[in-house]
Amino acid sequence: MAAGVPSDALGRRVACGTDHATVRYVGSVPPIAGVWLGVEWDDPQRGKHDGTYEGTQYFKCRHPRGGSFIRPNKANFGVDFLTAVKDRYGMNNEQDETENAFVFGKKTVEFVGMDSIAEQQRQLNQLVDVSVRECAVSHAGQEEEIGRTCANIRHIDLTKNLISSWETVTAIASQVQNLETLDISENKMKFPSTSASVSSVFSKLRILALNRTGITWTEVLLCAPGWPALEELYLSSNDITVLERPGDDVLQTLKLLDLSDNHLLDGNQLHLIAHLPRLEQLILRNTGISSIHFPDAGFGCKTKMFPSLKHLVINENKISQWSSINELDKLPSLRSLQCHNNPCMDTEKNPDTLRQLIIAKISQLEVLNKSEILPAERKGAELDYRKIFGSDWLAAGGNWNPEKNKPSEEFLAAHPRYPSLCLKYGAPEEGELKGRVPVTLKNQLLTLTIKCPENPEQKPVEKKLPESMTIQRVKGLLYRLLKIPGSELKLSYQSSKLEGKEVELDNDLKPLQFYSIENGDSVLVRW
Repeated sequence: MAAGVPSDALGRRVACGTDHATVRYVGSVPPIAGVWLGVEWDDPQRGKHDGTYEGTQYFKCRHPRGGSFIRPNKANFGVDFLTAVKDRYGMNNEQDETENAFVFGKKTVEFVGMDSIAEQQRQLNQLVDVSVRECAVSHAGQEEEIGRTCANIRHIDLTKNLISSWETVTAIASQVQNLETLDISENKMKFPSTSASVSSVFSKLRILALNRTGITWTEVLLCAPGWPALEELYLSSNDITVLERPGDDVLQTLKLLDLSDNHLLDGNQLHLIAHLPRLEQLILRNTGISSIHFPDAGFGCKTKMFPSLKHLVINENKISQWSSINELDKLPSLRSLQCHNNPCMDTEKNPDTLRQLIIAKISQLEVLNKSEILPAERKGAELDYRKIFGSDWLAAGGNWNPEKNKPSEEFLAAHPRYPSLCLKYGAPEEGELKGRVPVTLKNQLLTLTIKCPENPEQKPVEKKLPESMTIQRVKGLLYRLLKIPGSELKLSYQSSKLEGKEVELDNDLKPLQFYSIENGDSVLVRW
């Protein structure tokens, strides 16, 4: 191998300025003399070709213009872990003394004019949290040196370095006896392709981030037997498309799994990870899923899948049918949901009405899109849902007489919670439904004038509000709109049909329509 080129250069990660690449070829490129490195750039725009020069293909690239040739002296093959630690934490002699202020665990230590090697060693040995992000770490260094020098490390950030293989990660971690947290995101590396004997290197590891590493789900399962205590696993942006069911001895302690920005083949892939017994948080942001279905449970029943799942994130997906939201009510432990930016959400333009609909559909939800659901809000949403779809329930075979109450399968598929809401609050009374034949939650908007009779400097404001909006939510809106401090609001309304009279809006749980408010009426605000 030419001078300056490591003997294991093929497949190694290198940096060239701020750009990173993988070495795919080492050798001559006639007719130009000397040794060249053929590299595949992480950013294809940095390249010039696909590894072919003058009709000869020297290496292959994923992108047709992702490769180029560089001289070895232009490539940085990186440094060992301990060298990077010393550089980052000001332990090398050439370090500028003005930069020597660093955090060891929770303690900030300044090294001003410190020359004592023994003192440097003592300070290195105090390190608990180590970040060598973007420090060109490529290998572990001398055997056992990390363990002798930094015996108390528990948390390591190795993000965006030059690590080429999982073997390098293992070589570093094997010298850190109490490693709990490891982030090696943004290192494109090779992972084991066959199962290996299980070691105790990662026996205490609780949190592992492998974002943007190129790992597949199959490779995750091959490595996972070595992570017996793992609780959080981050795998975003890895082009994972298919999943496999983990064995009964793999990922059994996992509480959080992040698969964001991996375009899964379909929603059925989720069934393959649905039996992880302790999984509490599943993050599926921008995974391309278009539907969610739990076929083992019927209407009003709970699924055996995801038995411990409390927090679900499905933002920025392709879910277009409300039936997928209905399915989430089958999850026995679900308490928190984030579901912004899905096509089904576009069917209802009013955000308050949209929120009501989701709350009514998922019985045990406590937090929706990071906002707590208070008991009064849930009650209002469920009562509105029960009333709004009451006419549809009757048309589909629903009846106040329990013996005659036989709503159609089609209605139950669209509104699986409706029977339980009738049990909870009673079937909607005929007077509630009279004259109302809605088929969606696109409720009528009322144009109302907001006035503050005891504060004449506050000019009247015109607002459009859904008639299903509860008085409590109207008050919340007015606090923000009028910038009123934490005072108790008193609301009433005036109508042209009730000249000279005010009707007090005295029940926070009732919707505007309960008080027969109409377009053009005025809401009077006092505090």
